[in-house]
Amino acid sequence: MKEIYKRQPTIRTLPKRSNINSNGHIFGGWILSQMDSAAGIEAMRRVKGPVATVAIEAMKFYAPVSIGDWMSVYTDITKVGKTSLTVHIEVTVVSRDNEEETVVTEGDFIFVALDKNHRPKVIDQ
Repeated sequence: MKEIYKRQPTIRTLPKRSNINSNGHIFGGWILSQMDSAAGIEAMRRVKGPVATVAIEAMKFYAPVSIGDWMSVYTDITKVGKTSLTVHIEVTVVSRDNEEETVVTEGDFIFVALDKNHRPKVIDQ
């Protein structure tokens, strides 16, 4: 089995023409929004409730994403504090003409768990 099928992404999507920037690649802000959505899903699963993004750290872009690239967003919780948690995100693509998975960006997003009044809540350890 190919390596790209061994792990399951939190989100897998195909960028569209409407996501192109002036350089002809996929707009970094759109990729960032996919990363935030995936990390939010992972954080909500862990805290069993709503979360809010409070910081983005160590964000790095390594390569552009093109139309038709099969984009996967992988997430891993790397730290859990009293009311916040850090999610590491790795974005990869598989292009139409290559079955090789390539890392195009990664970053660490920090979320805070929220109670019903949208205030920080303690995360069950």
